[in-house]
Amino acid sequence: MSIIAPEIAVITPEEIRLGTGDGRRFEGVEHGAAVSYFYVDNQPGQGSLLHWHPYPETWVVIEGKAAFTVGDRIITATAGDTVTGPAFVPHRFENVGSGTMRLIGIHASAVIIQTVVD
Repeated sequence: MSIIAPEIAVITPEEIRLGTGDGRRFEGVEHGAAVSYFYVDNQPGQGSLLHWHPYPETWVVIEGKAAFTVGDRIITATAGDTVTGPAFVPHRFENVGSGTMRLIGIHASAVIIQTVVD
């Protein structure tokens, strides 16, 4: 982490990488931020497990096509779309396109709290 000023930091992808892929997990509390996020890089058919959080989540699709299940609704979104999900409602996403799907899942919390349903 590079410190630019006492309250400003640059976090490189390598510092928050998940496994060996391009996915990242940023927990705000570790970097002086009030929000957290996942950067997701999935191939067709890949996605998350069904889960919920005690706070809302917002997803921004950067590339590709994703299907979001939020409660009993299924929402399809493509690059540039923003999807929101309320607190305590089970949700998941899946790459339903033919190429790479990239998105950012923004957590309205400095700490990621996630309960897996399945």
